[in-house]
Amino acid sequence: DKDNTTLVGGAGKKDDIQGRIKEIKAAIEKSTSDYDKEKLQERMAKLAGGVAVINVGAATETEMKEKKARVEDALHATRAAVEEGIVPGGGVALLRAQPALSKLKVEDADEQVGVDIVRRALEEPIRIIAANAGAEGSIVVEKVRSSKEKGFGYNAQTGEFEDLVAAGVIDPTKVARTALQNAASVASLLLTTECVVVEKKEEVVRKLGVAQPDVPAARWVAVPAR
Repeated sequence: DKDNTTLVGGAGKKDDIQGRIKEIKAAIEKSTSDYDKEKLQERMAKLAGGVAVINVGAATETEMKEKKARVEDALHATRAAVEEGIVPGGGVALLRAQPALSKLKVEDADEQVGVDIVRRALEEPIRIIAANAGAEGSIVVEKVRSSKEKGFGYNAQTGEFEDLVAAGVIDPTKVARTALQNAASVASLLLTTECVVVEKKEEVVRKLGVAQPDVPAARWVAVPAR
């Protein structure tokens, strides 16, 4: 790599290195920037000797970029897992979060409707995973929900019900948490929006009952937010 220089087996004093590592750890805790935290973590890893180089090769540039993207996704997922831990994958963690909704105190029927929508939304990931694997989503949801084992779920790759954590089917806690938070944020935004602009798709427009634009070349269509 012509853009970087890596020193291995330096002659620095261990006490000085450990002191610098502690300073970087303190800086990471105080930092509010994700970018700064990432760079500080990289610096700390190099000082602690935790440096790894992953070489990605392929027959074509397109294939190489695709493989590189997978490696980067795996790296980010690993960092997120180290930061906040892991939960069972396959949509199980979100399904197990449903009971928490029963503890919410709602003031009126409208709020209860919102809670019911979130409860249903928490089932969608596991339903879709099951459907993509050729299984019946409702049956999978009920079987997983009825189990008392927290890690019990449907392994779409094998078609078996098992302990997903033991099988290596896991999600970083941070990924599951932020996905739910971001979904709630977008939903809240749509509730206060009079209309949205989406890419024109015949099926979507037909289902929403919106009249087709007169201009055939129109690519975007505004639909009322409901």
